[in-house]
Amino acid sequence: MITPKMGFIVYGVHKDGLQDPMGTPFIDEKIIDKSKEALSGSGIEIVGHQVIVADKQEARQAFARMKADDSIDGVILFTGTWVWAGNLIGAVRDYVNSGGNIIIWTHPGSQGWRPVGGLVMSGALKEVGIKHKFVYGAADSKDDIQAVASYCRAAHMKNYLNMTTAGVFGGRGMGQTCGVADPSQWMRVFGIDIDSRDTTQLIERAGRIGQDKIKGLLPRLRELFFELPHMDDVFKRSVSLYLALKEILKEEGFDFYTIQSFPGLADDYSATCFAQSMMLEDGVPTSTLSDFNTLLTVILLTRLSKERVYYGDLQNIDKKNKEIKIIGDGAVPPSLAGNLGRARFAQHGIPTEGGAGGLSVSLVCKPGEGVLARMGRNNGDFEMVITRCTVFEPSPEEIQTRKEESGIPFWPHAFVKAHCDMDVLLENWKNEYACLGYGSNLYDELIDFCRIMGIKTILP
Repeated sequence: MITPKMGFIVYGVHKDGLQDPMGTPFIDEKIIDKSKEALSGSGIEIVGHQVIVADKQEARQAFARMKADDSIDGVILFTGTWVWAGNLIGAVRDYVNSGGNIIIWTHPGSQGWRPVGGLVMSGALKEVGIKHKFVYGAADSKDDIQAVASYCRAAHMKNYLNMTTAGVFGGRGMGQTCGVADPSQWMRVFGIDIDSRDTTQLIERAGRIGQDKIKGLLPRLRELFFELPHMDDVFKRSVSLYLALKEILKEEGFDFYTIQSFPGLADDYSATCFAQSMMLEDGVPTSTLSDFNTLLTVILLTRLSKERVYYGDLQNIDKKNKEIKIIGDGAVPPSLAGNLGRARFAQHGIPTEGGAGGLSVSLVCKPGEGVLARMGRNNGDFEMVITRCTVFEPSPEEIQTRKEESGIPFWPHAFVKAHCDMDVLLENWKNEYACLGYGSNLYDELIDFCRIMGIKTILP
């Protein structure tokens, strides 16, 4: 899980102990302290500013400090009392134009006139066209704190993506029109550079992986899988491809990657299923078939979730019962295995999509709450479809029948109940892949990320 680092600036004209006509200080220091503590308890690192901001000079100084620290993901403008918005708006605009993120948090309560100060600042930012989030919520409310924290994590994601590099091995896989990327758009919107390499580099490196390195991986495989596979040539190529990927990513400085898989590599050397599974297990965001939109979704889910991420085909959809069966072509993090048994090894099994063969992973994903999501493009513009979901396991008595329905029972399965309007979901989904992330926090955080980035969200 990430730990966002946020500046915390309190603002208000009536400060420094100034009292209202009832003899109570306008600004309640206890509420400020309690609010900071609540955020810290939610995994947010707070960088406080000691001076309560009231005039233009104080605003300039406060935001100049935040701007000078590249590790700060954004600023929480905390309402102390009412304020002249014109004293802050210029400094806020300058900070946002430099890449900063702003959330206005107003704690409820009549004493202190905080709602007035919060609404006038939020209205000022809207008038000027400054993207921000406004939260009116209490420090002792779990939902209200989550509303603030989700924006902080989304702000961190925006900053994390900036100046990262997406590696690409090979070209477009399986004619994926709905997963292609415009490198200039990725740089313009996210600050991500796309850098490509041919798969021959992978094959050459995998061929030089020694037996000692392969043996060194066996203890980890014993921890993750029910049993080890036969140590044949298929095993050697699958493992060597994984180890070669790790080496090249480190050498090239790639933060994440996508790979063509087939045609090409999976016909000439090995299917990528095992390598993809283990990279996801390592927490390295990746996608198959050079599907950039799936990659982008996996990047977000991987950093925002405590669990590993699974992507696979929306293989069957039961609209009436709102159930979706997700089956990946042999790639899944083995740690996602549920109560029906630990992950096992299987073969890729489809000659038309990888004639060289290769190891794949077989399991049923564990139960839990999470989201189904995927970034995509509509006429060149990014959109993200997001729905809450529940992952469940069929009973031991019915699981084999449910797996055999697809004709490929040995590939990884996830059984999902989607909490949405299925017709709206299907109308707006933009390829055959679903990205499954565990964690109820993901829904709000993805929405906030899209809010920050100016990306349309579709919430069926």
